[in-house]
Order: sequence, then C-alpha cells, then structure tokens
Amino acid sequence: MSTIEDPAEDPIDDVSVTPPKTWATGMPAVTHALAYSLSQTSVRRTALTLLNINQAKGFDCPGCAWPEPAPGKRHRNEYCENGAKHINDEATSRRVTADFFRTHSVADLGRRSDYWLNQQGRLTEPMVKRPGASHYEPIGWDQALDLIAQELRALDSPDEALFYTSGRLNNEAAFLLQLFARAYGTNNLPDCSNMCHESSGCALQETLGIGKGSVTLDDIHHADLIFVVGQNPGTNHPRMLSALEETKRNGGKVIAVNTLPEAGLIRFKHPQKARGVVGRGTPIADQFLHIRAGGDLALFQALNRLLLEAEEAAPGTVLDHDFVRTHSTGFAEFAEHARKISWDDVLAATGLPREEIERVHEQVLASKGIIVCWAMGLTQHKHGVPSIREIVNFLMLRGNIGKPGAGVCPVRGHSNVQGDRTMGVWERMPQKFLDALGGEFGFRAPTRHGLDSVNGIRAMRDGKAKVFLGVAGNFVRATPDSDVTEGAMRRCRLTAHISTKLNRSHTVCGDTALILPTLGRSDRDVQATGVQFYTVEDSMSEVHASRGKLPPASPHLLSEVALIARLARRTLGADPSIPWEEFEADYGTIRDRIARVVPGFEDFNARVAEPGGFRLPNPVNQGVFPTPSGKAVFTRNDFTMPHIPEGHLLLQTLRSHDQWNTVPYAMNDRYRGVHNARRVVLVNPADLDALGVADGDLVDLVSVWHDGVERRAEGFVVVSYPTTRGSAAAYYPETNVLVPLDSVADISNTPTSKSVLIRLTPALSPADR
Repeated sequence: MSTIEDPAEDPIDDVSVTPPKTWATGMPAVTHALAYSLSQTSVRRTALTLLNINQAKGFDCPGCAWPEPAPGKRHRNEYCENGAKHINDEATSRRVTADFFRTHSVADLGRRSDYWLNQQGRLTEPMVKRPGASHYEPIGWDQALDLIAQELRALDSPDEALFYTSGRLNNEAAFLLQLFARAYGTNNLPDCSNMCHESSGCALQETLGIGKGSVTLDDIHHADLIFVVGQNPGTNHPRMLSALEETKRNGGKVIAVNTLPEAGLIRFKHPQKARGVVGRGTPIADQFLHIRAGGDLALFQALNRLLLEAEEAAPGTVLDHDFVRTHSTGFAEFAEHARKISWDDVLAATGLPREEIERVHEQVLASKGIIVCWAMGLTQHKHGVPSIREIVNFLMLRGNIGKPGAGVCPVRGHSNVQGDRTMGVWERMPQKFLDALGGEFGFRAPTRHGLDSVNGIRAMRDGKAKVFLGVAGNFVRATPDSDVTEGAMRRCRLTAHISTKLNRSHTVCGDTALILPTLGRSDRDVQATGVQFYTVEDSMSEVHASRGKLPPASPHLLSEVALIARLARRTLGADPSIPWEEFEADYGTIRDRIARVVPGFEDFNARVAEPGGFRLPNPVNQGVFPTPSGKAVFTRNDFTMPHIPEGHLLLQTLRSHDQWNTVPYAMNDRYRGVHNARRVVLVNPADLDALGVADGDLVDLVSVWHDGVERRAEGFVVVSYPTTRGSAAAYYPETNVLVPLDSVADISNTPTSKSVLIRLTPALSPADR
C-alpha cells in the first residue's frame, strides 16, 4: 500500500500560496481523490467502495447530505472528490491496536494534530483510561458497558447525563439512542445540529411549521433562479455543483452571496462529462454578491422593500396576492416594517452598491420559480434566525413556497443529521412525539426540555452534568471555546465515545474515559438474524437504505445499534416492553416501531425496500402549514448588523478543501491557493494596509468579548486574500478557541462561528506564551 505521508509524523506548517482557483473539480479532483484513497487502502478495496457508494444497493456516503438522483438516473460513479476521500479514509487499512495505546500516553496524544490522530487508522477494540492512569488499556465489552451503566445508575438525577450524537448516526441507532435516554429519564440529547442548522430549524418551524427544507432535486434542476447564500458547495457539497450545472443548462440563473469568492461557484468542470474534462466547463454564478459578513439580513430586507415598491408602482403584477391572502398571516405588519428599511443601513451592512442589489431585484422579477439555498454563512451569526425568517418573507411575497421549482433549501453537512432529528434526537421534541414514544413502549417520557450542546458544556463546566456519552462525532473539536469545553469535559466522572477513528475528544478525558469502536458506513453489519441494513435521510427528506460491503475493520467491533441496545439493557434492566435484544438481532424490528411512532414512516420496512426508498411528506408542498395559525407567517425582523471597531476584523471560521468537518485529510486548501499549512488567516489587502500588517507576517488572533477573557489562537501566517473589507477567515477547529461559549445566535443558541470579533497582534515568542 502506498503512502503520501508517513502517518507516524505530525506535519509542520510550511505555507506556500498560489492564486485562488477560478474553477472547481475537473480531472484534478479525480486524481486527488484516487491518490488519497490509495494512500489509505488497496486498489481492490478502493474499487469496492467507489463502485458502491451512493448506489441503490450500496451504502450512503457519510460525507454530506446532498441527495442522489433517482435509481436509473444515477451515474455509476455517484460521488465527489471529498466523498471518495471520506469513504476510503473510513475504509483505511491502517489499524489502531492496544500496542498503539501502550506506546502513546494520553498526554502524548493530546499534543498531536487532528490530522495525525485521524491518520493512525481504524480503532479495533474497546479501551479504558482509569482514574489517575496515563494510558488507555484494553477492556472487554461486557466490562466497558457495565462501567457506563454503573455510572449512569449512580447519578443523583438522569439529567446529570448527556447523550450526544453526530449526524453520521443512522436512523435505527438514533431512534434507539433517544429511546434509551428518555426511558432512562432525560431529554439531554445535544447533537451536531445545535452547532450548525439549529437556526434554520427555528426559523422554518416558526414561519412554515416544519423545520426542514421544502425542495427536491428536480426543483433545483428546474428553478428559474437559485440563490446560494453563505455556502461553499465546491468544498462542502460538491455534488450540488452537478445539480446547479443542470439548472444552468435548463436556462436557470444562479446568484452567489458570499464573503469569499469560491471556485465552485465561479465555474464547474464536471469530471464525468466531456465538457468538464477537455472543455471550459460551466459558469455557475451569473452574479456574485461579495457581501460583508452578517449582511444577509439587510440584503433580503432591501429586496423585500424593492418588491413592495414594485407592487405599488404596478398593482397586481408583482406579489402573489392569492398566496398572501389565503396561505399567510402577518403580512401587513411585515410590509409596514419593510417599507421603512433604510438604504443607508443596507449599504453599510452589505458593502454592496445599490445598483448591484437592484440588478438582483430585476432577476427576481423575471423569475417565476425561486429557491434560496444556504448553510453556515447564514446560521452561525447572532441574527441567524431573523436572516432566515427574512428569506422566507422574500419567498412568500411571490408565492415561491410549495410549488415546483421554488422553496427553501437549507443544505446540511452530515449525511443523516436531518434523519437524527426526525428520529427524536432533540432536546425539545414536541409533546405529541413524546406521547407516541411513551405509549408505544409503556413509559412516561420526560417532558422537561433537555440541554443542547452549548448548555451541555455549561452544565459539565458547572458540575451539573457528570457523564458524557458521545455517539460518533468529535465533540471537543466541533464545539466553541475550546479551552472551556475541554475543561468542562475533564470535570466529568465518565466520558465515553463511540467512534470509528481516533480524534481529539479521546484525549480529553473525564475521571474514567472509554473508547468504544464501532462499524463504519462501509462495513458489513451481521447480527443474529443475518446481514442488516440501516437507513438515512438526506437534506431533501429522501429516506433510503445503506448496506456496508467491506469486512469489518476488526472482529471486536460492535455496531452502533448493538452498542446502544446492550448499554440500555444493562442500565435499565430487562424490561420486556422495550425488547433491546430483539432490536439488536433484527433492525427491521426497530423500523416497525419507528413506523408506529414517527409520522411519515408508516409501512417503513416495505417502503424502504423499494429502490431509492421514499420521500417523507412535506405539508408545505400541499399548502398546509402546521403553525399555530395554520398559515405561513410573515415576520417583522429588526435591522441589525455586526459592528467592527477600528483596528479589528470579523472572523469567520471555515473548512479547507481537504477537510471533512473537524478532520483534515491534508494540509492544503488548493481552491483557495493555500498549501502545506492550516494556521493561516485570510485578510483583505486593504485591511492589511490599514492595520499595518504585511502579507506573510506571523500573528496571533485574539478574540474580543465582553467577559474580559483573552482567547488567543497562536502562530497564524497572514495571507492577503479577497475577503470583503473588515472580515477575515481561518480554518476550524484550530480557531474554535476564539469563539466564546456565550456568543450564540438569538433563539437557536448556535455558536456564532461566522462572526468572531478579533484583532491581530504580533505572534508571541515561545518564551512569552
């Protein structure tokens, strides 16, 4: 097996910078994907994974939640560069054994980079770090699960436990996890959505009555106009570029709204089409709005004011009066407020010329079907929820909700993050769900709202949460205020992580710490009744089966379903009303129960057996809005914008191209032209001149927050880059240390990772740190 880099070595930053790319994908994406895949595993295993990923009888890509075309319309290679990297990163032939943990102490592992930890390979057997010990050591499965169960039973209250999950978890395991937590007696079910699309869920639930997107892939293909706001599909959802190319070829237009020019939104070279291999590819964005960070609310308020003024100038020709009159409420109050939006405020907040916004308005007037897509660039601001509510206002004005080629499209990152929420992994599930769950399994589900991720960290910090169970994910590196989060985790009596690979969270230990290795998406799952499959839900509410094909990385691995079922039985006792052993033996029995508890999953087993699965009903597309009024809600959103004092910048944390969530696959960000380094900060050249900082300087990033605590990220190389004036960008998780725990979005409590006020200071010398 070839290797690009020796996984025994931790890479050292040695930055080089080239001009940013003006197109994405093409043959370089293919060669990079294959090179990484073959650095991890054999040619045979690489072929097996790539020929099965995102296929109807294969397994779902864990890389993102973008949907696949219907069976029969899928390409044989239905994956992107990052999906190929991700699945073969999971399918790696490298192994982490007990000998590895004997060699490396917890302190040694804690000094290693995220890249190095991930490169060590798949976990192979359960490990424990006992109180006072310096190393992890092997432990049997029965002893490991008994240890957790004993700690859970010893707590003074079930609310002293946290049950965290990442969006990698499948539907069946997610349903069991929330069932276990609630049968145990708590709604403490924080999840990764708390850090990303919680703002979307809050805004959409309030305005439309359902916290999900409303569009299908076919809607994307046939929309007249698509806004892509605060999102970088070329890196985070590359297969979305194929869909946008289809939009363009069908005559649709795309408007990109971003603080950075992103290669994938400039031009896309489809690697499976001749035009993408030997041609120039397809221009994606017809208009690029180089907006200031946090200016999206003002942009859509301005567009709404322009629509109202256009209607006044030509009554009956601009707004969809039937939709407004029949399907909505709150229009008069919204319209009165929108007409008062100040152009001076809009231009200051967006940094855009008025003429550019008016060009967008003209495109809107020329379009019958409009979709707005968005991601973290919207949700991770203090005013993330109002910004999304204003987008809903914008769409409703012309009836662009619930009709073909139109609607809301929050683009989620994890492959089943939406499914986990559907299955009940939420600290605030509605009473109707709790009643159905309790009725099905013969217990009274707790009704007190639980803790989300930010409040969970506060509870651990304050000694109010004492046991942390993490199912998938890398909690320590996905959350804000790294020093506070790590200190909080270390106060726990027990921390346990169900994982496929080593990550930073395993090095931040409670008094007792456990690593519980599990099957990956690509692994074959065999239980007492035979080979199992599980299901996932994508960003567009399509539910389908996923079947692993590879032999498990170790004979000692348990599936997530098996782990949760065995732990629940040990903790709660053998209660015949919840047949944990039956669930472990046959995942179809879990789906039978889901069908009786979760709306939209009736006859689950039969429907998911169909090629491609099924789409969950979305009432919005039937003209039904499950809000208290029974109608879609126009909202009045007060104007706000970030204020940046002189000498400061507004930092947004983001991924590099060679990265999946908290895991870097390489030290490069080739679309942005950054190579061999991660500790870089991208700053507009005019801002560098104003600050007296030069391209290539070594600086520390210091965040500014009203609690007076200095949060410092050390040793970053300045890179002159076309960010918008007043803004900067740097990679997470390295910069999560700068995001204050209490800096959260209103209503959603999402960390404001796209709106961190910082100053640049000369880097401290090692002696001064």
